[in-house]
Amino acid sequence: MKIYCEKDNLLKGVNIALRAVPSKTTMAIMECIMICAEDGRITLTSNDGSMAIETLVEGTIEERGSVAVEARQFSEIIRKMPDGGVSISSDYDQNVKINCGKAKFDISGRETDDFTGIPSVNKNHYFSISQFSLKEVVRQTSFSLSVNDYNQLFCGELFEIKGSKLRVVALDGQRMAIRKIELGDTYDDCSVIIPGKTLTELSKILTGDTEDEVIVYMTKNSVLFEFENTTMFSRLIEGKFFDIDNMISSDYSVKVTVDKKEFYSSIDRATLLLKENDKKPLVLDIKDGNMNLSIKTVMGSMQEDIEIEKTGNDLRIGFNPPFLKDVMNVIDDENVSIYMSTSRVPAFIKDDDDTYLYIILPVNFI
Repeated sequence: MKIYCEKDNLLKGVNIALRAVPSKTTMAIMECIMICAEDGRITLTSNDGSMAIETLVEGTIEERGSVAVEARQFSEIIRKMPDGGVSISSDYDQNVKINCGKAKFDISGRETDDFTGIPSVNKNHYFSISQFSLKEVVRQTSFSLSVNDYNQLFCGELFEIKGSKLRVVALDGQRMAIRKIELGDTYDDCSVIIPGKTLTELSKILTGDTEDEVIVYMTKNSVLFEFENTTMFSRLIEGKFFDIDNMISSDYSVKVTVDKKEFYSSIDRATLLLKENDKKPLVLDIKDGNMNLSIKTVMGSMQEDIEIEKTGNDLRIGFNPPFLKDVMNVIDDENVSIYMSTSRVPAFIKDDDDTYLYIILPVNFI
């Protein structure tokens, strides 16, 4: 194999492929990126066993072939090469030569016979969404995923298609995030649970351009994302997702509308008094026209008043400060509405157009 690519193009492809290279594995071949020059295409492929990425790199093929190279080492070599064209060649013994300007590397490669590429996926069920919308919906929901894997359903997001509507749901047992997107076409009904790790890595690759589309193919066991020059495969989380509709209630006795930026800033100041893993609540004392925020920890205390619009009863309720902060951080509206009943009933934050809904369990503050 012998190829020639501009460094910037090659490095972009390597950085994308690295997203599916495991940090720890007992299989040495999974630590590699496969470079393939066949059928007039130069591709870089990686696979960690549950997720795989193939990305196309612009360049010239002088000799067809393929080779697997240790991903981290290869990435660092390309990153630190001088600017300009990079020549990569391998021989029958998998010795790999990398040349750029006056810099020359000789490294050991591997046979690609044992390397697993992108699995084939049935493409009957799919939908199309802009890169911007998909990147945003992940940003606005993924913070509600669990970081523990005691229940895999808490580690994945529900993607549910009904006609022209996409609903995305993430929850961890203490909070829930729901985003609804109106798609540009009507599709077959389908629902899958996509691992949060997959969506996080996908979001880092997407440019977020409103004009570029992502085609999402869904099967019973896997999902495939196709966009620009990249294909990303992932296994799904198996199981039946929680009955979300039964968790959502329209009952409330208190509605508070508050300036989002002001509310976020106040919560952010309150978290300055929290140590890592501190469980101290942020208490909201809600009365007509005013909401008092207070927190008391071993590091000190803070109080702040914020003007609000309120309908319903007065209420005193406590929340986990980071949970509130996470929600405010992803809402783009100038004002937010919070609906509550009692200090023990989950509060929900939603917009009038029903494009987002966030549910947070209150915490004991006595």
